[in-house]
Amino acid sequence: MFLDAIKFQESVFALPFAYIGMVLADVHTGGNGFPGWHTFAWITVAMVSARTVGMSANRVIDRHIDAKNPRSAQRHIPQGILSAAEMTTLAVVAFGIFLFAAYQLNMLAFVLAPVATAYLVFYPYTKRFTWTANLLLGWALAISPSGAWIGVNGSLSIEPVLLSLSVALWAGSFDILYHTQDYEFQRENGLHSVAARFGVLNAFRIARTLDVLAVVCLITLWVWMGLGWPFLAACGIASCILWYKYRLVSPNDLSKMGMAFGRINAFVSTTMLVGTIVAISI
Repeated sequence: MFLDAIKFQESVFALPFAYIGMVLADVHTGGNGFPGWHTFAWITVAMVSARTVGMSANRVIDRHIDAKNPRSAQRHIPQGILSAAEMTTLAVVAFGIFLFAAYQLNMLAFVLAPVATAYLVFYPYTKRFTWTANLLLGWALAISPSGAWIGVNGSLSIEPVLLSLSVALWAGSFDILYHTQDYEFQRENGLHSVAARFGVLNAFRIARTLDVLAVVCLITLWVWMGLGWPFLAACGIASCILWYKYRLVSPNDLSKMGMAFGRINAFVSTTMLVGTIVAISI
């Protein structure tokens, strides 16, 4: 029930990019791409628990908005299946696990864990005052690859920042598209998004631009780190998947948004992870 409330299955969106950050961090320091089971396990625990904090906080903070929105009125808190107190407890427990996991990795990861958490808790409020809320959601997911890099190396450099920028653009793009479904509701209730500010048609145009820039960042990372051809091939495949997303949904037809949001995002992140692993293995 708790896992369904926070859409636990959607962890597959960001977790592969965290693993990409982990793999490249180990390669950057002369390793073979796998930093060991201890680091792998605690990075996984840290990423899943951090996402749990963010999603639980989102459900509590937005519970009154969710109750009024026909699309989200069936969520657990509006339906009385779970209480705000129960979701808050889940967030607190997940935060404790996140801190412990970060401590198991290194001191920098531990020190930055509360900063990352603060951002994840702050993000849900942004739809109340800025149309950039969709872009800020992108940066919430973009924490994962840089966080994993820090978890391996205990430091940060330009490479994971490029990867995080790509994730921020990609995630911001799909959040823009996803919230075109709420265009009328947001405008009627004084909420903010790219679609509410610029219209659904322009929201699609902006989302496409962000997707293109996300791929450009990945190709730049490929050049910067001298990764093999499989990484570039993965970029090409991911580009085709993103193109297909716009065949599924359009400003005039949002009926397949669930498929575009769920499967397409999972395919993109998984494709890039596989391409990265193959690239550093040959």
